[in-house]
Amino acid sequence: MVSMFFLIEFCLTAIAIAAACVFPNLGASWFEKVEQQLGSLARRRGLAVIVVGLTALVARAALLPIEGIPQPGIHDEFSYLLGADTFARGRITNPTHSMWIHFETFQVIQQPTYSSKYPPAQGLILAVGQVFLGHPFWGVWLSVGLMCAAICWMLQGWLPPIWALLGGLLALIRLGTFSYWANSYWGGAVAATGGALVLGALPRIERHQRIRDALLMGLGLAILANSRPYDGLIFSLPVGIALILWICRNKRANLGRVAIRIVLPLGLVLAVTGAGMLYYFWRTTGSPYRSPYFVNASAYEPVPVFPWQSIKPVPAYHHSALRNFYLGLPLAQYEFARSHPAAFLLSKTAFLCLFFIGPLLGLPLFMLGVILPHDMSYADIGHSTRFLLVVCCVSFLGLLLPIYSLPHYAAPVTSAIYASLLLAMQRIRRWHLRDKRTGLAIVRAVLATCLVLLLLRAAAPLLHIPVSSTHIHSWCSPDYQNLDRAGTLARLQGYERAQLAIVRYKPDHNWDREWVYNDADIDGAKVVWARDMGLAQNEELISYFKDRQVWLVEPDETPPKLSPIR
Repeated sequence: MVSMFFLIEFCLTAIAIAAACVFPNLGASWFEKVEQQLGSLARRRGLAVIVVGLTALVARAALLPIEGIPQPGIHDEFSYLLGADTFARGRITNPTHSMWIHFETFQVIQQPTYSSKYPPAQGLILAVGQVFLGHPFWGVWLSVGLMCAAICWMLQGWLPPIWALLGGLLALIRLGTFSYWANSYWGGAVAATGGALVLGALPRIERHQRIRDALLMGLGLAILANSRPYDGLIFSLPVGIALILWICRNKRANLGRVAIRIVLPLGLVLAVTGAGMLYYFWRTTGSPYRSPYFVNASAYEPVPVFPWQSIKPVPAYHHSALRNFYLGLPLAQYEFARSHPAAFLLSKTAFLCLFFIGPLLGLPLFMLGVILPHDMSYADIGHSTRFLLVVCCVSFLGLLLPIYSLPHYAAPVTSAIYASLLLAMQRIRRWHLRDKRTGLAIVRAVLATCLVLLLLRAAAPLLHIPVSSTHIHSWCSPDYQNLDRAGTLARLQGYERAQLAIVRYKPDHNWDREWVYNDADIDGAKVVWARDMGLAQNEELISYFKDRQVWLVEPDETPPKLSPIR
């Protein structure tokens, strides 16, 4: 569980700092050899990026005996998988089913078309895995490799090569192995890749004015707009302002070159992206100006996104499960944010810090706070460092505003967070305590402890270290998987005939354990899931699916009960 590994990480962090202070030369010769080898690789920048990406893919594949292909469990995962199945079938959306009222569920629109409510980027990468590698999980796997490579590439634009390589490997360990970004279908890696492309292109544009860098920035912005629109917009604001100021500072003689090599290609990518988004909105909602997310919110969500907004009229729900959810957790979050704003902001801050930093990576930041007041002034902080801190702060403030906050919401700013951590390590590395290289020893201890923690997490089953899912995410906490639904689905798919599963919940059903999700092609699916709506309406549904074997599924029984309906 998170608390167990948090305790382990905290203890190892304390041991690392104690060892670095008492024995600063411990293992120095070994570390120097490793640093020389990494330095040789880091100087070959393109190869370093490729190595980081491939290593991330190999590492996650090697963990399959420990962390197998995950089963979806959270509402959002099923919605993204619906998007993936839709795209894998060569569609943008699906027609509304004539029996749609029986299939209503969370994070999915049923009218005017049947579609995921979320932007398409995550669904597209999952569709790549489904079409080319046979399962959506391999899309997650590819996205993690691309994320680690993109972070390494981004860091090369802001830091010396060796530090960029270390940052890519650090992202691999902390995000690409046991985090829920690599072990669920929620996403995170796609938006992190987009953010890395945007931030990594900025210094390259300023130095070289190459068309390819402008195209990569445009690609990153396109990914953000179609994965995390709000969070991506907040993250992109400082980057956009910095780019505009740089263009304005250029001498008049260079403006033509900048317009042709930067503004034009970037503008073309953004124009194509905007046109594609309008077309996608039109196909899914019937209007180029209404996104599926907005349609879903209008149909189901009375609770607003921001705490200063007013609650809307409660919709007429067709199912108690939907009503219990939309008037449960969102309303509780909304009231908590309004009545206890300080506690609300502190809790969101703590959850984000636990995932991205934790005790171990928090050590460089803590040590920097100890060192700077005595050894450095604000004027000594470089322009690049100040800008990265601005990007982090602006993004962080934007994340605090909505009533919800999960680590993958902050995915666009991931590369900036890692750049800031590495800059802190770079500064600490030069610190001497009583003429001893204590700072260097601390940095080496942090990086070595990251590797030790990874090995401990991988060996957790053998060491009998308890690991269980939780809503508080850390770098190594597993996400909830609905294994009962997955087992029931596998059983139903094993029968020869097509199946219809009518799901009946108890009044106290946990809204987080949803079973009613369907494929993009409902009529063609081997198993169709529907909600129990009483005898008369159930008979209507059974009559429609007259060739299917019908089952009553009761998920709240222990174990879940499956009864044939004749």
